[in-house]
Amino acid sequence: MGAAMRRIQAGNALSAFGLGFTVPYLYVYVAQVRDLGAGTAGAVLAVFAMAALVVLPFTGRVIDRRGPLPVVVGGAVLAAVGAVAMGVAATVPAAVLAAVLLGAGTAVMQPALATMIVWCSEPSARTRAFATQFFLQNLGLGLGGLIGGQLVDVGRPGSFTLLFGVEAAMFLVLAAVAGTVRLPRTSGAAALPKEMAARAGGGGLRALLGHRAMVQLCVLGFVLFFACYGQFESGLAAYGTEAAGIDPSTLGVALAANTAVIVVAQFVVLRLVERRRRSRVVASVGLIWALAWVIAGYAGLGHGSQTMATAAFISTYALFGLGESMLSPTVAPLVADLAPEEMVGQYNAAFALVKQLALAVGPAVGGPMGAALHGPYIVTFVLFSLGVSVLALRLGRQLTPVQDQPSLAPQKSRVVAVHKPEVVAAS
Repeated sequence: MGAAMRRIQAGNALSAFGLGFTVPYLYVYVAQVRDLGAGTAGAVLAVFAMAALVVLPFTGRVIDRRGPLPVVVGGAVLAAVGAVAMGVAATVPAAVLAAVLLGAGTAVMQPALATMIVWCSEPSARTRAFATQFFLQNLGLGLGGLIGGQLVDVGRPGSFTLLFGVEAAMFLVLAAVAGTVRLPRTSGAAALPKEMAARAGGGGLRALLGHRAMVQLCVLGFVLFFACYGQFESGLAAYGTEAAGIDPSTLGVALAANTAVIVVAQFVVLRLVERRRRSRVVASVGLIWALAWVIAGYAGLGHGSQTMATAAFISTYALFGLGESMLSPTVAPLVADLAPEEMVGQYNAAFALVKQLALAVGPAVGGPMGAALHGPYIVTFVLFSLGVSVLALRLGRQLTPVQDQPSLAPQKSRVVAVHKPEVVAAS
């Protein structure tokens, strides 16, 4: 990695470390520590997600017109203010306002950081760059959650204020580190001809919707995030405790197993997937996750011993982690490789929006099913996982050989293959 990429990855890891301090405890903090009730805690989490949905449609256009650096710095500062506000929030309006700031700030940083990685990497190194980002994010989140768990005390609101203070400090560190990055002068809309740069600021959504491969990738991304990440802390957790009789403390062990698999397997998996077709790698993830859901079904419906049910449930999270480690060097670089030169930010923001939608819909659908409809819940998500495989193979037919397998590229270029969206006929 060059100096710019090292700084981007370091800042990203530190911000994930700060998020790890607070994310597992936000519900408990609002509902119990501040004594605002379960309803308010749910509303705060919903507002956190809704803020992201509101700002992301505008984020990509700003990135393409102004560059990703101001967006990263502005988002980090906004998130830091939100974290401090959350740490001292004692009323419902204060908690909701803090959630708006925190949700909006963290949301806009995602596509901006992804665009910075694209600008600072060649296609041959981009797969490894995104794998490194995912590895460091999970390592930071895991370490932050581990240390934060040793500091929190429900009986001492000040301990939570400390956690949010650490989170705010890490966001400011990200802003400071990002501010020192010198992006390549030849990158981004600012270096494009005026007519191309103008397109980055207008008509982007129509062009994106006319790009069949990108639309299919967004559909695939929604199913991916809905069937995995959208179930971790809602449907799957409810299913485990209700159907499988898993002790709530085991949920923490299962999440730790998920993170451990990612940290241990990421670069081993990377060597296996970086010279294979991306569509087939993602299709393999669907099969692995289908197996994970079958094992979860055994945990809750197999009528085995409690020890076997617990082991099966933890194995489910571990298999999800294996699939995640295969996705990280595959999906995010593909978004960048599909994007026209002047619309990298908008493509990254669109995919981040799809992810956020899946994370909002997933708990709403999976939570009630996992708690009450145990058999249908497992069958539904086995089918969703198999759907991932089908959608991935269909997407592969829309990609050029180099987009599907970057190792085939004959020469180095910032864009793997220029794939202009199909022209949308005027109605």
